[in-house]
Amino acid sequence: MLTLGQMLFRFVVALVLGAILGVERELVRKEAGVRTEMLVAGGAALFTMAGLMLPYLTALDSTNLTDILAHNSGFLQVIANVVVGIGFLGAGLIIKSNDHPHGVTTAALVWLTAAVGILAGAGLLQFATVSALLIAVLLFILRKMNVSERLEKESAELK
Repeated sequence: MLTLGQMLFRFVVALVLGAILGVERELVRKEAGVRTEMLVAGGAALFTMAGLMLPYLTALDSTNLTDILAHNSGFLQVIANVVVGIGFLGAGLIIKSNDHPHGVTTAALVWLTAAVGILAGAGLLQFATVSALLIAVLLFILRKMNVSERLEKESAELK
């Protein structure tokens, strides 16, 4: 059973990691920035911790807990439903115009941010941190590469 301090620490880590992931989207003025990514990571962490705590809350006594854990994995469905819910949120971010979808990277980041929040909520804090930092760095690097490629292409077309 998690203590209040453990739950609060996991929640704060999820919020911070969500904020880090939202910085790149915020800087390029995309739909889902720091606030959105914080909420997604924090919400995913809260749902994960709630799901992990359900067996402890429903056990009548400590002898009953082992039986609940062994024969009922329904509490894990809370985590699975986070993924489904985030899918709907991400789908709302994708807009198609002129036969070209926009917002796919932002939607994918929302999905990934939920995964980082789940990791933090489950207590896999080091993996959540490394994953979030790696994705944030990749977003910045790939954005720079994409901009330079576009500039090269445009200058070649002008010649």
